Amino acid sequence: MCGLAGIFYKGKNLKSLPPVGEQLVKMMEAMRHRGADSTGFTVAGEKVGKGDLILRLCAPAAKDGETLSAAMAALRKLGARIKSKQQIGEHLRLLISTKKELQTVSDALLAIPGLEVHSLGRASEIIKDVGDARDLDAKHRVSKLRGTHGLGHNRLATESQVDISHSHPFWAYPFTDVTTVHNGQLTNYHKLRRMYEERGFRFQTHNDSELIAVYLADKLAQGATLEQALKDSTQDFDGTFTYLVSTAQGIGFAKDKLVLKPLVVMERDDLVALASEEVALCQIFPEGIERVEPQQAQVRVWLN
Repeated sequence: MCGLAGIFYKGKNLKSLPPVGEQLVKMMEAMRHRGADSTGFTVAGEKVGKGDLILRLCAPAAKDGETLSAAMAALRKLGARIKSKQQIGEHLRLLISTKKELQTVSDALLAIPGLEVHSLGRASEIIKDVGDARDLDAKHRVSKLRGTHGLGHNRLATESQVDISHSHPFWAYPFTDVTTVHNGQLTNYHKLRRMYEERGFRFQTHNDSELIAVYLADKLAQGATLEQALKDSTQDFDGTFTYLVSTAQGIGFAKDKLVLKPLVVMERDDLVALASEEVALCQIFPEGIERVEPQQAQVRVWLN
């Protein structure tokens, strides 16, 4: 079933608005009934130094920290400067600077057995773990993260195991700052994945949601606008789906032709929020405003 949420702050006057992370946690708590196996967030628009990268790593099976230590050693070997480090259990957040190509950095990290790269971005990061939104916030303090926009997802595992690896959001390896959350199933996933693998693309999981992120990032890299990439996906993807995407500049959504997966949108002058259920949006808009329910093959974007 799963639950999706997205939020986008308009303009530059953000001081009067709560942290993006806090808003996302509230929305996902309200949709806990849609799945509490795992929860995840993208927070974008955080302020980091020019040229810096936010790197989120995880070693789910690591017991002694050796895998994460190996990751830091690999980065140093590449000449990367580690500017800050925050480790919480099997999770590691690094702020780095490097002159190497991003794919070179990513490939070096993924060559380490047991290591996962959850995200590599100049303007965003992914935080995901097993448990519900409260569990995640208590462990990772997501509600303290500021920014301009972000995504949330809670998962009911139906076709794959309950673990961190299959939690949403998914990062579009090896591109920066393109992440997705998804409710549905792509029936032509294997066909599309083979096509990308033949072109040299690499996937970290067997989740069809990861493919959505790669598809969109590839379209953007070829010069498409985000809106056009979303429109193309409604023709290229088979199955039932509603998904949200976050980039460095903003967020967007796309719905399939069958409109079987719900999405509700509320918008006012300073922000827009999207969610699988109105109960989540009521956490952001307690005053109650007009809601919109997107229809078949509809897409929309909000950009800074």
